[in-house]
Amino acid sequence: MERTVSDQDGITWSCVEAFTGLSDEAEHSEAAQVKGQEDTYWVVCTPSGGAQSVRLKLSGDWRNDYSDESLLQEIEQQSR
Repeated sequence: MERTVSDQDGITWSCVEAFTGLSDEAEHSEAAQVKGQEDTYWVVCTPSGGAQSVRLKLSGDWRNDYSDESLLQEIEQQSR
């Protein structure tokens, strides 16, 4: 499942768990999980503009638990 957020510069970020294209949903979630860290997942966020994609390490149900502001803050920190 994809989640989109827009920052103050008008860039729309599309975020998905890494390995989204695997056919089996359980296999997908397991593949995206950070090794050695339970309930933590790799998430890739791709911008609509010229900025580069970022890879985030997020915990829990990141699609619902993180506010837009929190997700954008994670993206900003990783973009530096």
